[in-house]
Amino acid sequence: MKYEKIVTLFDTPEHADAARHNLEAAGYAANEISIMNSKTLSSGGTAVREPGLWHRLFGRDIERNEALVYGRTVESGGVVLTLRAPESEVPRAMGILNVHKVVDVQERAAEHGLISGAPQAPAPGATATGGMGMGAAGTRAAESVATPIGRDQVLRLAEEQLDVGKRLVQEGTTRIRRFVTEKPVEAKVTLHEEHAQVVRRAVSDPNYVKDIDWSDKTIEVTETAEEPIVRKTAHIAEEVVVSKEGTDREETVHDTVRRQQIEVERGRGSERPPLRKAG
Repeated sequence: MKYEKIVTLFDTPEHADAARHNLEAAGYAANEISIMNSKTLSSGGTAVREPGLWHRLFGRDIERNEALVYGRTVESGGVVLTLRAPESEVPRAMGILNVHKVVDVQERAAEHGLISGAPQAPAPGATATGGMGMGAAGTRAAESVATPIGRDQVLRLAEEQLDVGKRLVQEGTTRIRRFVTEKPVEAKVTLHEEHAQVVRRAVSDPNYVKDIDWSDKTIEVTETAEEPIVRKTAHIAEEVVVSKEGTDREETVHDTVRRQQIEVERGRGSERPPLRKAG
């Protein structure tokens, strides 16, 4: 299996650590990822600003202005991240690296006055070369351009990744309203009445003659009758509790992502160059 080495430059260790974390989360082995800083690079006594250090690390193809950019950036706290990956995995790895804050080496060299004017072509993000190689670093991962780095031409391939988020939407409103209604009801009650009753009876007993009273006399009898009295009382019949209940559901989102690939066409009569040994 052919392997390639991808080289990127970062201004801070935090940016490099974030890139390393995403690479490992994507399945790249931790022992294939290396992060070099001023302490590890100068452990042999060579200053990081010395171009010869970078020539020994990445070959003579690196330009002097590129080596100076790497040296100055690392000396000021920057780090270099390298990844050794199979050739088929290089586009995906570059897509992951290019979303981080990698340094555009050509642009940085122009800013420092190491080269005159702006770079002739946009520098790619993470750069991959067979075996060993040195790369510029940029952040425009959606662009695919070929940029000369030493004697090599680099074609950057971008790949989209699906990122699914969530937002809250209002689906409807439930309204609970309390109101009063009336309905006819009836109840039976027994009512008692008392009325005066006058009964005349014939008397034939002669003994009553001696009890005759010729004075006037009035007898009054109070008559009574019950009538219904209606009273109403209220009590709590039931209570209604209004609350919200949350549930979770899983939904599969379907979409498409784009990925750039390359196709090599060789013209008639062109000689196939010898394969370079992979690192």
